[in-house]
Amino acid sequence: MNNPHIATTRSTHLAQANFHPTIRTESEIDMKVEWLPFTVRLVRNEEDLFKAVQIRHSAYARHMPLVAETLKTPEKTDTEDGVAILLAESKIDGTPIGSVRIQSNRYRPLSLEKSVQLPNWLKDLSLAQVSRFGVAKGTIGRLVKMILVKGCLQYSKENYIDWDVIAARAPLDRTYRQLTYQDIFPEAGYIPLPHMDNVPHRIMGFEVATCAERLTAMKHPLLDFFTHTQHPDIDVTNRRTKTYLHADSKNSRQTNSLVS
Repeated sequence: MNNPHIATTRSTHLAQANFHPTIRTESEIDMKVEWLPFTVRLVRNEEDLFKAVQIRHSAYARHMPLVAETLKTPEKTDTEDGVAILLAESKIDGTPIGSVRIQSNRYRPLSLEKSVQLPNWLKDLSLAQVSRFGVAKGTIGRLVKMILVKGCLQYSKENYIDWDVIAARAPLDRTYRQLTYQDIFPEAGYIPLPHMDNVPHRIMGFEVATCAERLTAMKHPLLDFFTHTQHPDIDVTNRRTKTYLHADSKNSRQTNSLVS
């Protein structure tokens, strides 16, 4: 005769054997979750790319019309290895409301190196140039911009980027300085960049690994936003299956076996 106690015990043991609880860190438990009226994700196909180009051209047309004339179609850099593009879309109708390009130096020098030679202390680091920032007009624009900045930071962390580098014209450079970007050429100030129609820009950098430390030390008003808030609508997962998804850092060549 079957013993029901033995059957129940066996079932319990099987259930326990197949149960693998997800253990959250203390920081994850303390994080709050914030949902957005839009999503941010990686461009994965031609349709996505043209959405990004649309908002990019619209944004540049407001402030740099001469440069905007060259941005009506995708640039060669957009589809090169080591390049990712983030696209912000309205949840209501999928309208593009922001985009930004991230170019790593794993495969070739950064675009801004066509105009300036970066200092030696950056030479052996994995870098990512954040460029072609564009957001929609209106009150939602600032939120979209900050979420895209956070998306770039998350992407850089996931892809082993040491420093993010930007070229910022006035007055946008003040915004990046407030986000703890520092001047790469502090004595030079604004530098005319031939690849940007000779418009003067500051070359600025941001050390990815120490972001939380810097924001905490400064008691920065955006500390909670960047380090203690989860935004599930940001998805920068690098699924290596599409033409537009080849961004990796120099260090990732040594660690791909751990993350693939």
